[in-house]
Amino acid sequence: MQRLKDKLALVTGASAGIGMATARALAGEGARVVLVARRLDRVQTLARELPGARALALDVRDGAAVLRALENEPFDLAVVNAGLGLGMGPLDEGSIEDWSTMLDTNVKGLLHTLKAVTPGMRGRGRGDVVLLGSVAGRQVYPGGNVYCATKFAVRGIYESLRVDFAGAGLRFTTVDPGMVETDFSRVRFKGDEERAKKVYAGVHALTPEDIADAILYAVTRPPHVNIGEIVIWASAQASTTVVKRAT
Repeated sequence: MQRLKDKLALVTGASAGIGMATARALAGEGARVVLVARRLDRVQTLARELPGARALALDVRDGAAVLRALENEPFDLAVVNAGLGLGMGPLDEGSIEDWSTMLDTNVKGLLHTLKAVTPGMRGRGRGDVVLLGSVAGRQVYPGGNVYCATKFAVRGIYESLRVDFAGAGLRFTTVDPGMVETDFSRVRFKGDEERAKKVYAGVHALTPEDIADAILYAVTRPPHVNIGEIVIWASAQASTTVVKRAT
């Protein structure tokens, strides 16, 4: 039995990593998935793989464009995944441009998406919203500064949603992973492959599929059950700063 049969699901940042894995997991349970990313070619390729999927080129930083594209869609489920980290140095050496990109994507992009999808869900009296947070929204680490701040903001927005929509029939979940081996570090270090590989060296890191599995669990519980917060660590990672690496 497909647990999400005929449900309309939104996944932002669906062109790679956790977003792509989540789209596949939801489609595997029967959902019709709207795949959102800036890279249209990537989501078009994924859409051809998933029955009933649609690809949409959209930059979540553009609030007006997000509203035009999404606010009239009757979503049953939204996975707000689009986000990134840039740079990893002390605050006084940081790039103002990188800060703006992270804040505009990770915080304002999330808000734009929520503004587009939650009014319709409230009107229909049902809906699942999953936010992709991070353990970096619970513990800071050296060089994390602004990225960590954006993920602390995601956690604050999650807690506010629960209060603002109390009794409205919506369920909210924040999924906060630790080390997940994706393109995240490659993007963070602006294509420096060697530096990106060192992040995961000697560690059996989480995979995008591990996170997608947790998301699928949360959104397929009975209606009276709201899985609110899921924190996922690799077994080798004890905290944001303590990682046991194989030698």
